[in-house]
Amino acid sequence: MTSRFTELVVDCRDPERLAAFWCAVLDFTVIDRGEGRVEIGSWVPTVEDVRARQMPPTLQFIRVPEGKTVKNRLHLDVSPIDGSTEDEVTRLLSLGATTRDVGQGSGRNWVVMADPEGNEFDVLRSLAPQQD
Repeated sequence: MTSRFTELVVDCRDPERLAAFWCAVLDFTVIDRGEGRVEIGSWVPTVEDVRARQMPPTLQFIRVPEGKTVKNRLHLDVSPIDGSTEDEVTRLLSLGATTRDVGQGSGRNWVVMADPEGNEFDVLRSLAPQQD
């Protein structure tokens, strides 16, 4: 018996706002929405695809009444694919992200940020091709 990691659910106050932010960050699209929820992804899941192989999970934003109160125990890491880490941090700040100090210290090769509702995530090293 096997399970697949099919989606990551994020509790939030404004699913539409967070879905729009993460669509811009990840180049995802909205693939489903309903009362108080929005699902985004890089593909539209089908039972056949999910059963055949592990596919990238979707993100689902679910409206909850309470706001975020403490540091996340689970967070996303993102890696820029066509620019530097610094350029990506600048882009994400323009989308509404903020930088965060969660005690990571100096000299790290990643940047801790938070989405518009305060959910932490990390921007890791760039995966962009190196310029000669």
